[in-house]
Amino acid sequence: MSSSNVAVVQGGFLANNAALIAVGRVLLSLIFILAGFAKLTSIAGTAGWFGSIGLPFPTVVAVLVGLLELFGGLAILVGYKTRIAAIALALFTIGATLIAHLDFADQVQLLFFQKNLAIAGGLAVLAAFGAGALSVDGRRG
Repeated sequence: MSSSNVAVVQGGFLANNAALIAVGRVLLSLIFILAGFAKLTSIAGTAGWFGSIGLPFPTVVAVLVGLLELFGGLAILVGYKTRIAAIALALFTIGATLIAHLDFADQVQLLFFQKNLAIAGGLAVLAAFGAGALSVDGRRG
């Protein structure tokens, strides 16, 4: 345990907020689980959109993105290998944002851009501080 985590535990903060950390993980994970599931159950539609924005091999990319979102989201949900999953999803989210959401003249795209930056920020916090006590990682030590 790092020295900052020891200080937090000694002050009682971590123990009192384990549930709040878990709620944050659940909320962050849901967007990825639902998006990944949607992509994987509608490969043709996802691939069509990916092709329309110029991505190469859109069907392959649709499957890979769907799998990353679904399994990365599930890892965050249960708190398994959380730091790795959070970094992977944060990098993916930033990349997807830079590819698909830069048309700031379109207010919807601007909103997606801002939302994705906030999600990447939340994932960065998870990567820095971990999944908390109520997680697979927390139980493994």
